[in-house]
Amino acid sequence: MTSVSLHNGPLRLFWWKGTPNFGDALSRIVTAYVSGRAVQHSRPAEADLFAVGSILQIVRRNFSDKSTPKDNVPWIWGSGVLHYIPNGFLENVQVALLRGPVTAALLGLQANRFGDPGLLIADALGDKPTRGDRIGLVPHHSQIDDPMVRAVAASDPAFDLIDPRRAPEVVCQQIGACRHVFASSLHGLITADSYGVPSTWVWPGDQGYLKYHDYAASVGRAMIAPEAWEDIPGLARGLHHDDGSLPHADGIAAAQAALYDTFPAALRSHQALAVDPTKKTNTGAATAVHSG
Repeated sequence: MTSVSLHNGPLRLFWWKGTPNFGDALSRIVTAYVSGRAVQHSRPAEADLFAVGSILQIVRRNFSDKSTPKDNVPWIWGSGVLHYIPNGFLENVQVALLRGPVTAALLGLQANRFGDPGLLIADALGDKPTRGDRIGLVPHHSQIDDPMVRAVAASDPAFDLIDPRRAPEVVCQQIGACRHVFASSLHGLITADSYGVPSTWVWPGDQGYLKYHDYAASVGRAMIAPEAWEDIPGLARGLHHDDGSLPHADGIAAAQAALYDTFPAALRSHQALAVDPTKKTNTGAATAVHSG
């Protein structure tokens, strides 16, 4: 096998496109931002990079057989698992960063830095929306038409039901403008963290809890069990005592730094290689890195 080519042409990224879902689509936006390259969707077997999502079982299916020649050795940057998977495929990929310590433990890897690339979406989109007084409800895409979700959304004029099937730029701007977010969508919670918006985990239906705990552990967030949808109106009434700060803000910052630090240099454009996105000017622009 050979490594991916340096800096040439569109970056080939796999992300899940089976169901319209803003969380999966964050991968394209964030990867284009950090790499400085055009990004195109790729079949898993031809991808240069796997990023946002619980997609390592897909990586395993495509890269377990080391006797099958591959055109490239793909990178893993911030991906996770949904459940235990055999780790033999790790011989055929390059791991830059994993989503969280639960994923690392299940793969038998030692690591002390983690991060979900969705944490960079506020940086990638820029121009953060003005924080308002609305309370956002972000269900998992499988729950958007659930009668309970709809009933809760209609129970208070302060509630905005945010449809995760819409364009990611729209969903992220809606989340970033909220005072508080209640979400069963994992990337609803992650996007809220990216924008510094307080959020509460809500019951995600038939979704397993592992991916939520994996993310929470990566940023030191206390997130043991989800709240019930029907309890949201009462919980929302208690938000007036919330000062809007995030207890795990330092953990978010550490994960964001890990994401910037570990993005593979081989996948960056030459221009992006000369920019340090972790050093922002007062206008939010990244500053150039000078050598010598």
